[in-house]
Amino acid sequence: MSKSQLMEKRNLIAQWAFDNRPILRRFKLWLEDIEVTRLDNSGGVEFRNEISFTGGAMERGFIMTAAVTALGTRLFGRQGEGKGLGKKELNGVKKDADAISAYMMSESLWFLTRELPENHAVMVCLGEGLMPKGGETPDMGSNPLLGFGRIYARPQVAIFLDRMVQLLINDPSFTWEDFIKTVDKAGITIWGAAIDTLENTSRFAKGSSTGPMTVLHLFDQPLSVTRPYEGYMGNLLLPCRVVQKAFEQSLLVNFHTPRSKVMDAIKMAWPDIQPGNVHVWTLSGESRVPRIGDLWNQWREVGAHVVEDGWVLPTTGVPVFTDSGTYAPTYQVGNWLDDAGDRHLFLVDGYAASAESMQAASLAPILDIDVSLSLFSSRFDLPWHLENKVMRLDVDAPDFAGKLGELVGKKLSSAEVEDYRVCIQEAGDAGIPLDKFTLAAEDFLPRKKWDVMALAGFMLDDPYTGASGVEKLDADTYAVTVRLSTPRGIKLVKLTLRFMEDEKVRPLVCNPLLIRFFHGEDHLERAIKISDSGRIRNELQTLCSEALDHIGDHGIRLHFDRISTDVISLDDQKILRTVLVWYKKHHSMWFDWLKLD
Repeated sequence: MSKSQLMEKRNLIAQWAFDNRPILRRFKLWLEDIEVTRLDNSGGVEFRNEISFTGGAMERGFIMTAAVTALGTRLFGRQGEGKGLGKKELNGVKKDADAISAYMMSESLWFLTRELPENHAVMVCLGEGLMPKGGETPDMGSNPLLGFGRIYARPQVAIFLDRMVQLLINDPSFTWEDFIKTVDKAGITIWGAAIDTLENTSRFAKGSSTGPMTVLHLFDQPLSVTRPYEGYMGNLLLPCRVVQKAFEQSLLVNFHTPRSKVMDAIKMAWPDIQPGNVHVWTLSGESRVPRIGDLWNQWREVGAHVVEDGWVLPTTGVPVFTDSGTYAPTYQVGNWLDDAGDRHLFLVDGYAASAESMQAASLAPILDIDVSLSLFSSRFDLPWHLENKVMRLDVDAPDFAGKLGELVGKKLSSAEVEDYRVCIQEAGDAGIPLDKFTLAAEDFLPRKKWDVMALAGFMLDDPYTGASGVEKLDADTYAVTVRLSTPRGIKLVKLTLRFMEDEKVRPLVCNPLLIRFFHGEDHLERAIKISDSGRIRNELQTLCSEALDHIGDHGIRLHFDRISTDVISLDDQKILRTVLVWYKKHHSMWFDWLKLD
């Protein structure tokens, strides 16, 4: 390395360290090295060609947020400890992993947003983990997550927006339009976020070698969601060329188009392609047969290759998985020529959770793909072509049960009717458009013209981009890879981070305060700070959001009888009550927001 190159490298590290000093200090990390690679062939140079709407310093801060979340979760999230365990024990490991990932990202966002302009805020609008799924049952409760309404901003702005969010949740007369008008009048700019702090949690807990990552999509405006919400959406992801060529021949291609017609459109785009070289990635498994088994059959009937678990992706040489992980395959959608000159196409079909669906849809302008979404219920009884029809029924109509039965093809029990009614009501109450046949990213963004930065921090190797997971370099030092994608470019950032604390202390630095109490740390022996109030409020919203009611302007009531023992055990709940009662007694002013049932 020449002297000038060495100086440039030192300047690069120094600037990144300076911009990220709040996060690095919080987690006692030292930035040893940084490598920035542009993947868009634009020739852009770091510091002179920032690619996000947030500006260069904040852009680097969000990249560091994804990096430390991936690192902390990989090291302290009990990775692989669920292998061979029963369902209940496995879900305990999964929830611990979700808790550490949500905490690491939340803390990073809190410290990062101290550097925001005074009138700016980050608001979480969609979060992954609100619904039990992947082997969980409703009694197990939701997973720890960063969900709707979490505000990160300077104190005065955060307090104001917290009150507005509580009005959205509690006051039916306070609409999304009222929220936007009030925020605009106050001169506040909100950056909305869709977050999955740990994508592929089951694979992480079971010790799979690929897949787990942290995903953060940040928008230049809030998403038009008015309640905590997580559901499912059908999704079809194709290169824009396919949809455009079909349009020119008066063929409409979206999620509801018969797959034989979609194959016709693919041949219009690339006449030389063989059906067997059309690779369709879709979720698989027996539990998904009633919902999307017909989709698989339609693709096979026209000769397409429905990707099987373990198929080696030719472009990366890494086996893919189809048991979960609907977000990452989005990056692979497109066509290529193999060594023999034969054309191949990779596309995504099926369904995903709502946060993952929105995240994938917002990648459309970046990756030049078309994403067609369709609202699904949270039940798995109906085939894909009926789901949207069910979700557009009027739950207040006197013949709702009758129309639902006609669509399903049988008389449903009152409990089944109520389940569907709740699915539709929850979506409608959250502001999800129920009247549309298909959805796109624009349907969640009120100002229509929008910008996005998509961040993925890789805990383990990713089959679809070829990115490496967290790599241990020595006892204290690790390399972490983050991908940033925006409409103005794509970059891959490799950060080398060294822990400055002893190995025994690191878990305490990176774990939630309440988890530390559960694991034996004595709350009477530690120095108490006013920041404990905000930390505990934040952690309660992350760990057991379903047990909280938002009251008044700023208050929260915790209902212990609504905390799932699969999330917080009965013994830990006793510790939690003891700690919270002590804080309220001895620091009543700091904890006046907290009410206990």
